[in-house]
Amino acid sequence: MIAVVVSRADHASEHIGEQLLAETEWTAREDETRPDAEGGGRYYRTDGFELREFDALHLDIEDAADAFADPDMLVFASRHSGDTGPLLTAHFTGNFGPAQFGGEDGELARACPNAHARLLRAFDEHAPPGYDVGAECTHHGPSGVGVPSMFAELGSDEEQWRDSDAARAVARAILDLRGVEPTRERQFVGFGGGHYAPRFERIVRETDWAVGHVASDWNLEAMGSPAENRATIRRAFERSDAEYAVREGDYPELESVVADLGYRTVSETWVRETSGVPLPLVERLETDLSPVESGLRFGDLAGASEEFEVVELPDDLLAAAAGIDRERVRGLVAERTLAFETEEGGTLAAGNAAVRGPSDYDAVVDELAGLLGEKYDDVERAAEEVVVRESAFDPEKARQLGVPEGPEFGKLSSGVAVTVNDETIPPDAVRTERVRRYRV
Repeated sequence: MIAVVVSRADHASEHIGEQLLAETEWTAREDETRPDAEGGGRYYRTDGFELREFDALHLDIEDAADAFADPDMLVFASRHSGDTGPLLTAHFTGNFGPAQFGGEDGELARACPNAHARLLRAFDEHAPPGYDVGAECTHHGPSGVGVPSMFAELGSDEEQWRDSDAARAVARAILDLRGVEPTRERQFVGFGGGHYAPRFERIVRETDWAVGHVASDWNLEAMGSPAENRATIRRAFERSDAEYAVREGDYPELESVVADLGYRTVSETWVRETSGVPLPLVERLETDLSPVESGLRFGDLAGASEEFEVVELPDDLLAAAAGIDRERVRGLVAERTLAFETEEGGTLAAGNAAVRGPSDYDAVVDELAGLLGEKYDDVERAAEEVVVRESAFDPEKARQLGVPEGPEFGKLSSGVAVTVNDETIPPDAVRTERVRRYRV
């Protein structure tokens, strides 16, 4: 069950609450065990949700989950204030540094990264024309809620807070969370960047990863020395149910503390590359081949097989084929491997690869040979090599037959016979066969 908190001190929150009650059928109930100001009195239930109203602002409501009947997650329906124009936004709560607006110093509420990702998609679906959608860093209280929670906000000033279409969009997005789990298998903590987090938001939208707590540049500045705030950094991972961090900006001391705590800082490239790949398999492949940061890329079979053997790719053959169509070469290697090493910024397959067995390696070689066949006269696949033969214009043979350099050379090179001293010289007479061998 998802708990929804509406604050009577926030008329945007009340507006969202009104739209929630209008969007579906609710049953009104009475709770005489709690004061009306603290979520007691009249409250509402519908399938998967319970809505209660509080007098205080959301950021001052600690342990809000206590007012509800065993919720799995809690959403604060709230306003967003700022010079950001029409905006629907979401974030988690707590304080990396001193608590200036609710909560406790250095304390963080439990995040719900999977639900947060779903809420952003729902905002996209329901946002009225002219409204942006965004994610924010962790800021303000409460730092203790009792269950995974987040703010779902309507912003950014009075005009939007009174906009029924926008309030309805937030309400519908909250209702779209019905049945959504708070967390997923893969989620990360974000460090660095601005108050709004487009980079982390982009990762969430475009991969199967979700983001938990985000400590922006100003959060980290407020927190102070990472070495002196290890407990807060640890809480960011624990409250996000995360083992990984993505960093924006240069924070070597922070990265060192993260590593000392047993967590791993990874790049956006790493997150994107591992999307869809089982994390235990990622670990094995990075161990047996090389790290993603060194150029490892995952093939199409990474999600289809967990068993592999490491083979050495035929680099000379790969380079020759890449000279014809680099993108196609990378694609055909990806089709037959779980992972493969690369050079030149991940664009050129080279080095070792993980394959399911010899047949997949042979298929890579066959496809490379086939690609060479589009350029060369003859390509032969042998047991341990690919043999390429081509017939090319030989200037020295032309000279020996008395052909002067110039237009006649060009004609012969393009396959047109020429006449020299009343003698016709066919193109075949001035061609030489060249043979290249690529070991496989």
